Amino acid sequence: MNINNLEQGFFGIGIQNGKTPENLGVLWRSAQNMGASFIFTIGHRYAKQASDTHKAVGAMPYFHYKTFQDFYTHLPKGAMLIGVELDKNAEALEKFEHPRRAVYLLGAEDHGLTLEAIKHTHKLVKFSTSLSVNVSVAGSIVMYDRGLKGTKIY
Repeated sequence: MNINNLEQGFFGIGIQNGKTPENLGVLWRSAQNMGASFIFTIGHRYAKQASDTHKAVGAMPYFHYKTFQDFYTHLPKGAMLIGVELDKNAEALEKFEHPRRAVYLLGAEDHGLTLEAIKHTHKLVKFSTSLSVNVSVAGSIVMYDRGLKGTKIY
């Protein structure tokens, strides 16, 4: 195998101001199963999650950021920030081409992403539904879609 032809990439996924620790634990478990490189939270700090039955926090890096600005300042070099939000400017997930290096950001279950976060995303994606879905379900769908489609070379 020629090492120069390997397609390098990574992705991380996290929640801004998540409302329930159970949803975070489910998202972490899905992230581990779907091959995430890291997980993170912005805002509220969470302790160990009972719903994280696979102990994802011990299997991959977990980062916590107190503010969105702190998070944004520490985005991995070359990564695109992809917001998952029901927004008129968001692209349908069904047509979205996932970047090779991505950080997926989900909003709180009751308020979604902050305006600051939306303003700083490189891309916004949404589902073809008029109703909001549970944050851990939304994250799992995005990760499944990434795995199904693969990634784009950018």
